[in-house]
Amino acid sequence: MTPLDSIARIRAQQPRIAVLGDFLLDRWWHGTVDRVAREAPAPVVELAGASDLPGGAANTARNLSALGARVRAFGAIGADEPGDRLRERLTEADVDVRALQRVAGARTTTKARVSVADQVLIRLDDTQREPWPDRVRQQLLDDLAEALAECDALVICDYGAALLDDTMIAALAALPRAALIVVDAHDPARWAALRPDVITPNAGETERLLGERLGSGEDRVDAAIAAGDALRRRSGAQSVVVTLDRTGTVLLTPDAPPHRTRAHAAPEQQASGAGDVFVSALSVARAAGCALPRAVDLAQLAADIAVERTGTCRCSLDELELRASAAPDPQVSVADLAERLDVHRRAGDRIVFTNGCFDVLHRGHTASLKQARRLGDVLVVALNSDDSARRLKGPGRPVNGVRDRANVLAALSCVDYVTVFDDDTACATIRELRPDVYAKGGDYTPEMLEEAAEVRRAGGEVVILDYVPDHSTTELIDRLRTTAEA
Repeated sequence: MTPLDSIARIRAQQPRIAVLGDFLLDRWWHGTVDRVAREAPAPVVELAGASDLPGGAANTARNLSALGARVRAFGAIGADEPGDRLRERLTEADVDVRALQRVAGARTTTKARVSVADQVLIRLDDTQREPWPDRVRQQLLDDLAEALAECDALVICDYGAALLDDTMIAALAALPRAALIVVDAHDPARWAALRPDVITPNAGETERLLGERLGSGEDRVDAAIAAGDALRRRSGAQSVVVTLDRTGTVLLTPDAPPHRTRAHAAPEQQASGAGDVFVSALSVARAAGCALPRAVDLAQLAADIAVERTGTCRCSLDELELRASAAPDPQVSVADLAERLDVHRRAGDRIVFTNGCFDVLHRGHTASLKQARRLGDVLVVALNSDDSARRLKGPGRPVNGVRDRANVLAALSCVDYVTVFDDDTACATIRELRPDVYAKGGDYTPEMLEEAAEVRRAGGEVVILDYVPDHSTTELIDRLRTTAEA
């Protein structure tokens, strides 16, 4: 099943989904800074605009609706201006808010961010910390008990606020079970009594669940896979999707191999709530009957779209369909790539660069590319153009044109960007991109590489990767030709 098949199924099913959790209001204030306050060494922000958006469980509900679900909100907010604004925004998003209780004397949790030049300067949180009245909890349980029989899924968004305490969780476990339970919680272990179908912990939540570190970079994937049984046992969940930001995700299910996704390496903007988008897309796809690995694939695509914009993240089914049906050129120009890498660099990412013809991809190539990716956060592959490959390899090469070679490389989960150069060496490309690491296969030495000096002049390092014997493109092509002639 392709992403387009999953989207078609969602459109046909329009699953009914209940969202229970911590509903809050995200406030985004943006402006400019030209001076410092006289009374304190603090910037004076001249406000240019503001927006109020659903946050937390409310953002999940908004995204579920945008992704084709019929959504009901279950929770409690204050009978105050932020609460009224939140209900208004959810109603605009076609979310049913009849079971989102307005409680006199309580406050609606708000998170206000002040942003200047796409940089958040400060976040101001106003949180409801006092216990909610028993009548509010009982009404919530009564509303849920009535709704769950009609719903295709229950999505629980627990950010550690006062509503979903241990007593409430025990009462929820006694209700009739929903057809599908997805839990997005800071502490998934608290929800073990519900035996969730899926949980979606991030790296920090996974480490807290295990009581040990996952490591860093790609090492976290292997650590999560090794801990799959422990994660399911401690959370009570049937399946676990560990989300690892730019590294992507790994789905861990019993009696099935791990399923891996890779995040697209587009630099994130000042965005919040990408995890809500991921959970929403996964839940709506699964509730519509998509297999769990396909639901995770769709969720990764939705999250990739959401982080490309500022503010509280949102992705619609139309946007998903447009992205899934597009067949973009996988090649990024060197000039465009230089701008993207500058953003990655400012975010602290380590840029790894390698180059070659990659004419007929084989195990030696993929082993080297995977190893190169583990050296940093972003892997750039610079591909010899057809003319450059012909000059380097001789008549009859390349066997595959540059667009085909670029498409194959871009499809590899370990490759983040593909660019093309027309020179005999990648020196000019390296001068413009300034990678932190230059990686080449074990059949080279630094002395053989003109690019090595260029990398070092830019302050980078040269790493020679492990040699994979008996895997040469030339030898492979010769064998194919010999077989064809025989």
